[in-house]
Amino acid sequence: MSRVCPLTGKGPHAGNNRSHSLRATRRKWNVNLQPVKVNINGRVVTMKLSTRALKTLRKSSKKAA
Repeated sequence: MSRVCPLTGKGPHAGNNRSHSLRATRRKWNVNLQPVKVNINGRVVTMKLSTRALKTLRKSSKKAA
């Protein structure tokens, strides 16, 4: 399974590790994905969502209730 949030489309970012001598080696920052059970049209589905998307979902559900 790829490290992409299905809701927001966020994926990994690439960049460089920089040592003390400023030598550059490639590295990757993965998205913080968490397995969450979400109720979609009355069905409970397990999805891996980014923590940012999860925070937004919880805010909207709190506002609706």
